[in-house]
Amino acid sequence: MAEDIFYNRELSWLSFNHRVLQEAKDMRNPLYERIKFLAIYSSNQDEFFRVRVASIRSLLDLKKKSQKELKFDPVKLLDKISRRVTILHFENSQAYHTAILPDLEKNNIFLINESKLNQVQKEYIKEFFNDQVVPHIMPMILVKKKFTTFLRNNRLYLAVKLSTKTNGSANLQKPGAKKRFYHALVEIPSNHLPRFITLPKEGDKNYIIFLDDVIRYFLPTIFFGFNIHGAYSIKLTRDAELYIEDEFTGNLLSKIKKSLSRRLAGVPSRFLYDKNIPDEFLRFLKESLFLSADDLYPGGKYHNFSDFFKFPNPGQKSLEQVPMTAVKNKEYEAYKNFFNAAKKKDYLFYFPYHSYDYIVKAIQKAADDPKVKSIKITQYRVAKNSSIVSALVRAANKGKEVTAFVEIKARFDEEINIQSAEEMQRAGVKVFYSLPGIKVHAKMCLITRMENNKLKNYGYFATGNFNEITAKLYCDFGLITSDEKLTTEAEKVFDYLEGKKIDGEFKHLLVAQFNMRKVFTGFIDNEIKNAKEGKTAFMQLKMNNLEDERMIKKLYEASQAGVKIELIVRSVCCLIPGIKGLSENISIISIVDRFLEHARIFRFANGGDDIIYLSSADWMKRNLSRRIETAFPVYNEKLKQTLRDILDIQLRDNIKARIIDEKQQNKYKNHFFDGEIRSQTEIYEYFKRNSQISK
Repeated sequence: MAEDIFYNRELSWLSFNHRVLQEAKDMRNPLYERIKFLAIYSSNQDEFFRVRVASIRSLLDLKKKSQKELKFDPVKLLDKISRRVTILHFENSQAYHTAILPDLEKNNIFLINESKLNQVQKEYIKEFFNDQVVPHIMPMILVKKKFTTFLRNNRLYLAVKLSTKTNGSANLQKPGAKKRFYHALVEIPSNHLPRFITLPKEGDKNYIIFLDDVIRYFLPTIFFGFNIHGAYSIKLTRDAELYIEDEFTGNLLSKIKKSLSRRLAGVPSRFLYDKNIPDEFLRFLKESLFLSADDLYPGGKYHNFSDFFKFPNPGQKSLEQVPMTAVKNKEYEAYKNFFNAAKKKDYLFYFPYHSYDYIVKAIQKAADDPKVKSIKITQYRVAKNSSIVSALVRAANKGKEVTAFVEIKARFDEEINIQSAEEMQRAGVKVFYSLPGIKVHAKMCLITRMENNKLKNYGYFATGNFNEITAKLYCDFGLITSDEKLTTEAEKVFDYLEGKKIDGEFKHLLVAQFNMRKVFTGFIDNEIKNAKEGKTAFMQLKMNNLEDERMIKKLYEASQAGVKIELIVRSVCCLIPGIKGLSENISIISIVDRFLEHARIFRFANGGDDIIYLSSADWMKRNLSRRIETAFPVYNEKLKQTLRDILDIQLRDNIKARIIDEKQQNKYKNHFFDGEIRSQTEIYEYFKRNSQISK
């Protein structure tokens, strides 16, 4: 097969972030929801440059012979990325100026700059500047080729052009001397102070100013004795990779701790600058900071729109999303505790439509229950001040055997994972750290309890992390069960994580490194066989990312055999639908809405007796080949019907669903044959109507 049957991963990711940006422009969203999506877009873009672009640029250092062995030309790809990013930046700027600022003003919220301050506001920021900003101001004069100025990763700076004054008390030169120009940097201390300063209210009008503009206003004070000829916002994004994932020797914990400090000093991957900066000044910065032309990306007056996560709302709650009160599972709550409930049947929760407190309280109950002998858990990303970590610490303090497998290679969560692991270790929790060469991404908890003089296992399998904060924002499934078919195999997974030898045979769980790829491939082959025999044959697959070429080829093969394939892919999608003779039977949508679609569902028709798995794994090479992942079956027929209903609702979404076509243009579905269907709202209403979901 030709390589052009795969859409490029990086360009597909940029297409996903464009969908995020579309939400910032969607006037159906409340104003502060659109502002939040501006922040998400900016945060995503920063990570993309810190990780993906930096990795591609590192390939440029390979010898030409090695570069030829790649499946793509890194120079051409970087050029495509640059052109696409430039277009997206223009759209981002347009959204900010035409969809956000005017709506703020319609609601009497004015984001003003230093040129629009009245006298009262000037007095206010003068006091603020002297009391809070001045201690953090350390201007730097740039001297080309004399010494190197180090810009910190993703920090904001004002690049200032100065000249010496030639008269008055501030005369720094002899009369008649030629004016001398200087270049300086001032770091904007947004890591210490709020990025947005609320000014005194005037009547019903609310005024807010960027911290950047407060500093701009006082540049003559900072650079006393100089004329200010211009100040332009800049920032440098650095390579964030630790480059240790494939190491097989040594102490990984020690290596990661050392590498975290070096991350802040990574090589440049993007220099973002105000596009209005004079060419001469930009050239000076490029040479002074030892940047290349490929590092340079034009931007607007302000950077780090991720700070809009904390944009102040002066009390107008009507401009925010209406909160969704979590739906109760009345049947589950009728039991005294989760042990009693799980003995009777499996319970499936869908967060945030259901409260994550169900899971937190289950682990807390296990920690306090004298009959519980052991708790085993995997942790990939935990919340700061995690209630779950606290429960595990309490369990260990009460003499229970507690084992936690902590993945310290979870990008950007390495530090918090290390801190929580060390806290647990101090309490006596048996902590296992990362396995060399692979990440542990499975989401499982296994609780062993003494009942009637026998040990009984209770399991929790999930698509999302043990994180009570992100559980309010991410859509994820969690299954509570005492089914021995699943809990026995969960024991085997934990044995493997603890370094014990296992037979590697799993009949119910799918486990990457053992049987996941093989079984998923077998399910697809079965659909191909059934299609050729004229039986019911289809697949409904929902995941975050679809990138693995072997799995994509297998889906193409199924499409050619006549298998109908409906895909819901939130982010990266390298499969190209609609190619004649190859992928005509494949349709793809992506849903971006108020909650992040994080759950993975895999449904196979199986000739009319459908098979449904939920999983922590996407169909990416890294998930299927370089991680420990799990996929768990749903056997309870009522729960399977719930999952069918959810898939049906999402596939009919015509408000927040985009069609993923061969060019990934992100056109909204907008087919209103069944009326307007916004899947996240409809699923919430579905659970409200069916609060007893597992009769």
